[in-house]
Amino acid sequence: MKYHLKIKPGAEGDLNYYNPYIRRLIAEAISDQLQNDADIQTKKKKKLRDNPIAPWELKIGDYRVFYEIDRETVIVLAVGHKEHNSLFIRGKKVEI
Repeated sequence: MKYHLKIKPGAEGDLNYYNPYIRRLIAEAISDQLQNDADIQTKKKKKLRDNPIAPWELKIGDYRVFYEIDRETVIVLAVGHKEHNSLFIRGKKVEI
């Protein structure tokens, strides 16, 4: 199934935290991985247990894109990165 992509303003701010190279890398992965079959789990996409951030996660190396699916739209809610077992969004540690 083909999805429309929408990035929430907060997630746009999360993306702007990173340098242009990383932003482009993440944006390309969002387009490549989430435009089609965003609801199918793979090595890079997985459904998360209940948490305050999002129901789905896309892995791009150490970077994470958190999203939800609303009918035919994938909504990117947050973008962060992992260091060991810790998640950071805009440089601040976040618990999931």
